[in-house]
Amino acid sequence: MPNTDLTLDEIVRNGLCIGCGLCQSIAGPQRVRLVMTESGGERPVASVALDDATLHRINETCPGTRIEGADAARLPANGQVDPVWGPWSRMVIGYAGDPAIRDQGSTGGVLTALGRYLVESGEVDFILHVAASREAPMRSRRQISFDAAQVLEGAGSRYGPAAPLVDFLAILDRNRPFAFIGKPCDVNAVRNLARQDPRVDRLMKYALTFVCGGASDLGKSEEVLRQLGLTEAELTLFRYRGFGNPGPTRLETKDGRAFEITYPEMWADEAGWRIQPRCKICPDAIGEGADIAASDCWPGGGPTGEDEGFNGILVRTQAGARLFEAALRAGALAIDREIGPRDMDVFQPHQVRKKRAVWARLAGMAAAGMATPRVTGLRIEELARENGLAQNLAEARGSRRRAKAGRLGEPAPEPRAGG
Repeated sequence: MPNTDLTLDEIVRNGLCIGCGLCQSIAGPQRVRLVMTESGGERPVASVALDDATLHRINETCPGTRIEGADAARLPANGQVDPVWGPWSRMVIGYAGDPAIRDQGSTGGVLTALGRYLVESGEVDFILHVAASREAPMRSRRQISFDAAQVLEGAGSRYGPAAPLVDFLAILDRNRPFAFIGKPCDVNAVRNLARQDPRVDRLMKYALTFVCGGASDLGKSEEVLRQLGLTEAELTLFRYRGFGNPGPTRLETKDGRAFEITYPEMWADEAGWRIQPRCKICPDAIGEGADIAASDCWPGGGPTGEDEGFNGILVRTQAGARLFEAALRAGALAIDREIGPRDMDVFQPHQVRKKRAVWARLAGMAAAGMATPRVTGLRIEELARENGLAQNLAEARGSRRRAKAGRLGEPAPEPRAGG
């Protein structure tokens, strides 16, 4: 049987890489390194030819080549599966019980509150997540947090490239219980790895995520610097959100200047988001593989002003239900009201549109000769049937056209000068 595994370059050139870093961990940094490319994404570069076994393992775990729904064994007996929103046992609008976390975190601070609760309760030894780089605050780094103060360092959204899994196997080698907070695709990667490495399920007690609007490349942040007449070397702070809901994008410089950009000013023009190609064909931006997912909950999909901070909370698994109830009892979380999937449709209409469009978009990519991920358990063909033939044809043709024009792929990864 011919080898159908993609090389790392092929994964990148077909627009399937999101820069999670798991391939570097699997191959080892002496063979694969993530680099910042000229196009503003973190992408793997192999310094030597990878053997077939390593390449196969990467293909089986990469969230660009294999994307699967939740493992039924994780789901509670009283759970439901919504065609759009996937498995859930409870949906609520809630927020962090600590007013400071609620204010500082993105939206309502729920993921930060859960991370802090887990380390303070001793249920896990540390949280694996991302935070702003101390040396280059416009960029994100993998962080391991052992206490509440360290967890709080990662509060707030990080919209640019982030690679939380660059040393994930070394983290497993610690043989200590932990929780992971990452993007839905990052969660998909570690769930894929769990099928090969039983340590994942034994040590990773919880996987927590957010409902994701897509990851921008670094160029989005660099554009902000150009508009303000700043250089990256001048920065001491680049905060995308927080200290309010949604809160401003705030920049501070070494000479004491400060700049703020409102959320609508930063994100109103979707054409300027510079979303990475993998995000445009994502079949699971809602985090079906996580134990708990948190979302913005703005009717119509965008904020109309500032508020106290509220998250939509989707409790998905048995483990997620236990954590959610324990966090409520401890006061780490508070509930505003119960909701359901159709409320989430109102809060996140763009996620509904994308989920229904993905099957046809992938068909268009395939028709253009591009590699596409294996997608199972996410009901994308079932949802495509709700669109009707004309809409699916339009999505597929549009995807094929964009693929032929090179807009769904990327150049082979080349490190950017100095970066």
